[in-house]
Amino acid sequence: MKRPWPRRVRTRMALWYVLVLGFLMLAYAGGASSFLFYSLREQLDGNLVEDVETVEGLLVNTPDGQITLDAARPEHSEPEVQRLVEVWSPEGTLLYRSPLLGDRTLGGPPRPEESKDKDIGEPTPTTLRLRDSTRVRMATSTYTVETRRVHLRVAHSEEALWREIQEFLTVLALAFPFALVLAGFGGFALARSALAPVDAMAHKAERISAEQLSDRLPIENPEDELGQLAGAFNATLARLEAAFAQLRRFTADASHELRTPLTAIRSVGEVSLQTPKTAPEYRDVIGSMLEETDRLTRLVDSLLTLSRADAGHVQLQRTDFSLLNLVQQTSSLGALRAEEKQQRVSVDGDPKVVVSVDRLILRQALVNLIDNAIKYSPAGAEIVVRVQSGKDNQPMMEVVDQGPGVRPEHQSKIFDRFYRVDRARAREWGGAGLGLAIARWAVEVNGGQLTLQSVDGQGSTFRVALPSTTTPEKNGHEEAST
Repeated sequence: MKRPWPRRVRTRMALWYVLVLGFLMLAYAGGASSFLFYSLREQLDGNLVEDVETVEGLLVNTPDGQITLDAARPEHSEPEVQRLVEVWSPEGTLLYRSPLLGDRTLGGPPRPEESKDKDIGEPTPTTLRLRDSTRVRMATSTYTVETRRVHLRVAHSEEALWREIQEFLTVLALAFPFALVLAGFGGFALARSALAPVDAMAHKAERISAEQLSDRLPIENPEDELGQLAGAFNATLARLEAAFAQLRRFTADASHELRTPLTAIRSVGEVSLQTPKTAPEYRDVIGSMLEETDRLTRLVDSLLTLSRADAGHVQLQRTDFSLLNLVQQTSSLGALRAEEKQQRVSVDGDPKVVVSVDRLILRQALVNLIDNAIKYSPAGAEIVVRVQSGKDNQPMMEVVDQGPGVRPEHQSKIFDRFYRVDRARAREWGGAGLGLAIARWAVEVNGGQLTLQSVDGQGSTFRVALPSTTTPEKNGHEEAST
């Protein structure tokens, strides 16, 4: 069974506001009542102590051995509160009792410790309930009346004090529900006003679809929490819009690239079937079709690699190895293609540069970079691959070609999928514009960074910066921990 709790945030905020305000009002009422009570009692105690001194001055002996108050003195007039007086002898004999007490007593005969012949100091008021439940504040004193020591008790009624406290609490109790009702309406209005931007953002977000990702949520105040939330949501929409746009471009480019070899294969086949051909001619036709099939296979393999990369299904197998050794092995594979264009691939660097990455994935990046350099460098050019240590002993690798270079307006997009600077010569150079995109992914998935430095007409330098390897002591500690 669900708790009966409001579903709307504004209602919950108003309810919490009322609950918190009610708690604070109760705490305030309790604190104010306690403060008022103790203030009035302190005032009453002060009057009581003064009245004890007044009564001591009024005590006189009577001929019959009793004690009475001197009615001739002006101090005998009744104070603002009821004065209740009892006078006892040390032996426990009642010497005087105020007529207002009647048959009530202010505690009876003094206890033995109170009857000792000693000064008990300044009177300390205490609270006492009489026989009829009347609450009084009483102070006790010992006093000598004409060489006769007596035990004096003076009390003032607390009924007026409690009556004032009761009236104060009654006023608070009557005002409490009205204050809560007003607080509820005010809290709901404040919550509604505060959450109005949220309603506007919700209505706007409901209208945003995949075809309208360019729309953004309204932001009234970018500095407050709601403005920051809307800003974060708008940033998410911007990323989604970019991802959707990239996906559309990727799909369109992939479809175009796949259609090109398929169209070529179909055209070659249809043309070859129109007229009879000799065996050498059929071999040429089949060779052309196999060439397009090979191009199609490489394109599909590249798409599958990027698809696995986007899905995050690639498991890294990190090992420590010499970066120069990997470069030499990879360059020997590219040297065969370079020989076809009378090019030369030279490798130099420090054999002590060691990296801890996935060897096969990094090899794929290096293959693509060398293949790109061979593709765009002219016949007879030299492709240089260097291995060195950068700042803080960071492993670095550079692939330098003598191609046409990349103009500045293209450098920020050169690593995008299917992006080619010169689409008119794309088929002449081969490739689908995925090699550099795969190379960047292969470097970044290993924690490195791939950058380009190029001057138009003066070649390009692709620089790979890889993460530094750990020290032997740290490696040993990690292996032990594992």
